[in-house]
Amino acid sequence: MTPADASLSEALSAPYLPLARRIIAEATVVDDRILKIDHFLNHRIEPELMRSLGVALGERLAPFNPDLVLTAEASGIAPALATAMALGVPLVYAKKYSPEVEAPALSRVVPSPTKGGQTRLVISSRYLPAGTRVALVDDFLANGRTAVALAEIVAEAGASLVVAAFVVEKLFQHGRAGLEVLGVPVAALAQVERLEAGRVIIRGL
Repeated sequence: MTPADASLSEALSAPYLPLARRIIAEATVVDDRILKIDHFLNHRIEPELMRSLGVALGERLAPFNPDLVLTAEASGIAPALATAMALGVPLVYAKKYSPEVEAPALSRVVPSPTKGGQTRLVISSRYLPAGTRVALVDDFLANGRTAVALAEIVAEAGASLVVAAFVVEKLFQHGRAGLEVLGVPVAALAQVERLEAGRVIIRGL
């Protein structure tokens, strides 16, 4: 990584303090493996907080001039929509189908880290035109399999994934590696270094 790349990465992943402080104060940590903040992010959703997260992500993504925001259903939709609204661009989300269903469009099968089994992500090609500049937005970056699958769909469509952004990145699961191999810059509002003795350790705090 060049100094310029390192500087860009640092700027894209500087902690967004209102979020980071809430994670530290309110998160539930299970067995020092699982981080739960679904009471404000992806089950119960606070509209004003989500709006502010969208603005913060939008500020980091705006320099990449995306034409649309892409995510996967279901928990990525709220932050992706808030970000798309902040950027003033459309949102497209990949729908989930059973792996046995023949996809009518561009698709990838990915393992489900939370539910087990596999999930097929499908996007109608009409909503992902060739030449489109795409920003990927999701709630969590963990092992990165969903993000890489979406990156592959974007490439297959002839579009360009110009940046990927996440509300929370679990650094200890090394999910950004798959995106970096593809040359995709990664932004995050909070980077969790580790879960330790029931506490959340966030980089930069």
